[in-house]
Amino acid sequence: MAVLSKIRQRSFFLIVIIALALFSFVLADVIKSGTFGSSANSVGSINGTDISAQEFMQQVAMIEKQGQGTSNTQAMNTAWEQKVRSIILGEEFEKLGLKIGGEQLINVIKQNPNFAQNQQFLNAAGQFDENKFKEYIKSLKNAPNQEQWLQWKDFEKNIETYAVEQMYNTMIKSAVVTTKAEGKFAYQMEANKADFDYVTVAFSTVNDNQVKVTDEEMVAFMKKNPKKYKSDPTRSIDFITVESKPSKEDEAAMLESISGVLTGKVVYNEQTKKNDTLAGFRSVSNVGEFVNANSDIKFDSTYLAKKDLPVEFQEQLFNLPAGAVFGPYINNGHQCLSRMIARKANASAKASHILLAYKGAERSAASRTKEEAQKLANDLLAQAKANPGNFPMLAITNSDDPGSKNNGGEYDNIAPGQMTPKFNDFVFNNPVGTMGVVETEFGFHVMKVSGKNDAVLLGTVAQKIQASDATIDAAYTKASQLESSALENKNFEAVAKKAGLVVTPATNIKAYDEYVQGLGSQREIVRWSFNKETEVGAIKRFEVPQGFVVAKVKDINDTELLPLDVAKQTVEPILKNQKKAEIIKKKMSGSSLEVVSKASGASIITATAVSLKNPMITNIGMEPKVVGKAFGLAAGKTSKIIEGTSGMFMIRAKKVVKAPAISDFTTYINQEKTQNQSYASSQAYMAIKDKAEIKDNRGNF
Repeated sequence: MAVLSKIRQRSFFLIVIIALALFSFVLADVIKSGTFGSSANSVGSINGTDISAQEFMQQVAMIEKQGQGTSNTQAMNTAWEQKVRSIILGEEFEKLGLKIGGEQLINVIKQNPNFAQNQQFLNAAGQFDENKFKEYIKSLKNAPNQEQWLQWKDFEKNIETYAVEQMYNTMIKSAVVTTKAEGKFAYQMEANKADFDYVTVAFSTVNDNQVKVTDEEMVAFMKKNPKKYKSDPTRSIDFITVESKPSKEDEAAMLESISGVLTGKVVYNEQTKKNDTLAGFRSVSNVGEFVNANSDIKFDSTYLAKKDLPVEFQEQLFNLPAGAVFGPYINNGHQCLSRMIARKANASAKASHILLAYKGAERSAASRTKEEAQKLANDLLAQAKANPGNFPMLAITNSDDPGSKNNGGEYDNIAPGQMTPKFNDFVFNNPVGTMGVVETEFGFHVMKVSGKNDAVLLGTVAQKIQASDATIDAAYTKASQLESSALENKNFEAVAKKAGLVVTPATNIKAYDEYVQGLGSQREIVRWSFNKETEVGAIKRFEVPQGFVVAKVKDINDTELLPLDVAKQTVEPILKNQKKAEIIKKKMSGSSLEVVSKASGASIITATAVSLKNPMITNIGMEPKVVGKAFGLAAGKTSKIIEGTSGMFMIRAKKVVKAPAISDFTTYINQEKTQNQSYASSQAYMAIKDKAEIKDNRGNF
């Protein structure tokens, strides 16, 4: 009691102490996680403009909603690129004073078919009426419910942004000028031709094991060309997969379960405290209800053509008698039983046609008259009847239907009511092989009924093949033991080998990636590998669709250069060729082609009519340095050894045939201008983006 009394007397101090302890605990966690930093509430910044995490995630959610099948990470990356572009270009627009006024906005809206062709905004002459449109917008603004008005304001803002960006791109393209001198140069690059003799020794003649390239050499090379080999921070990991796939016992249990569905089973009823005998699949009267009660995939009342059934079991399933059951069989990861419910004759059809449109027919651009179209249809029908096998070629050469002409006029799996009425009636009311002419609103059709297909209605009980809880628990235990052993042993390969498993590498992982090679969508692993506390050698266990993974961080690359495993694919061959070049040079000693040919064992070959625009040497490939040298040498002169793309070269110039003189270079000027304008806007944006100060915190989300 005395102790309790003292605690009560000092309750205030106790509360303060507990509060301070809690605060220090939270503070430590905050400092540890960096929550007080700007990254907690910001996805990043562009030129000092912070991107609010809350606003950004709302945009991500909207993109996910609009793009069916878009993952969260894909939506996040899309939202980020949109935000970066919006801010960078917005700053440029502000500097240039680019804006659009009300009249310009109306002009942009008028070009949008959703408004320009909307009957609500058309006058008696069928033209877009600005006054009607403005009245509509005014009604939205004054409406009691402001939701549509707010949606319109957002839409209007998007239109303005689009219009201003179009103005900006037009200004950039307008600034792209191609001079007469550039046109003349382009003509000469294409039309000047060089002939020369050469000797070449390919890099491939030197074995790779004769030249070694170190990691340090690759890094040094990339540092000399940082823009060319620039990279976002990357991670490389190794991982061991412990699969939780069904055991033999699990498979036996699932087979017993599906067999019970087929034959019926006895189950204990908790309410009646008695055993109940459940009917089997063959004897139930309500197949749909039975399927929904026993299947992981709900009953589908759609009639299916034979081609829509599982390929491996098409014949058995399609030819089942009414009420018969096929199975168990495995399809798409499920144990299945299928029962024939019904069969529908002529459920779909295959037909070919040749459309002969005429002036005035719906969606027609034809100039022929109706009478001419009908006469041509009758002529083609006569040809088709005389030689039915020629129908596809007649369709390809005569049909006005772009949807089928390249397929010989054929439409397969036509459902009743799918086509225009007269077309539909001819197909479904005539036997296979019938040919004739039918007129519809689109013109005259030369028709051929090629086939009729039955469809079947099946009830399928499908139970997913999956591991039992015991199997999953065993896999979890094994993965946990692997994680523990790896943390103690540090030898990842040895731990995997002892467990009878393999180590799989995953390289070049970026902070905003979603997928990990060999594992699929694994954002959690990506986030972990980029966590500030995760160091090289860090090990952690993760749950994945396949079971469990024990991952180890193998490499952390924050150098802003390509990771070494990627550099080995691009940089290592370059450095190897440079070293091979030194070896080959020693073989190619001499001052003339004849001497070099004899010393190296390579033949003297002649290249003819090679241009600078297309510096292709026959049987060798693109060699711009070699061809450029040929144009720069006087006739009869021999070059020094040239390091080409495919090997080492020595050349002797024979002649350069100059292009015939012309006075008009308009064609070449226009070609160069069009080519330069086509990528001017994107190049301008990339240049601005490259200079922007971008801080990207997507890796934390």
